[in-house]
Amino acid sequence: MIFHSRQFSRALSAAFAFGLGWLTLTGGKIDEALAAADLANTIYMDTKDGRITIQLRPDLAPKHVEQIKALTKRGFYNGIVFHRVIDGFMAQTGDPTGTGTGGSDLPNLKAEFSSEAFKRGTVGMARSSDPNSANSQFFICFGDASFLNNKYTVVGQVTAGMDVVDKIKKGAGGDGMVTGPDKILKMQLASDAAPAKAK
Repeated sequence: MIFHSRQFSRALSAAFAFGLGWLTLTGGKIDEALAAADLANTIYMDTKDGRITIQLRPDLAPKHVEQIKALTKRGFYNGIVFHRVIDGFMAQTGDPTGTGTGGSDLPNLKAEFSSEAFKRGTVGMARSSDPNSANSQFFICFGDASFLNNKYTVVGQVTAGMDVVDKIKKGAGGDGMVTGPDKILKMQLASDAAPAKAK
């Protein structure tokens, strides 16, 4: 089919408008999907001093992230203490016994080491000397901890509330074990959280 110049201009305009509308529609759907995925991989951790927001990284450690999410949905972390907290290094939690030796009833995980650096706000999985022993315990770095790079699994990053992390009660001894430790009041996925109340 051959268009005259005026017909061609009209056809081109219509095609452009259709294409723009399609891009807007699909772009909107893509944006919504990305936002939903973002909420499904965002953790809200509430303490007595406020909220810590953690962006999980399934792109780095999909199996570890899925385990944390599964435990979070069960309410596993609610009430668990920060049993080991070393000033300038990290705050560790996720052990229901509060001793550093406990875990969940889910199986231990094989290491998912990556090139992601441990820095202020990085969330990593705690483990024993066996690289494949991570279960439910994790830690949040107060500062640079590059000596952990490629030796521990990075599962997320604090995106808000590092001032709250800084207030977590520290251990007095060299091992960082805390007497009368702070606790996680509630830990939930952002996708499961109730909407904020209007003021």
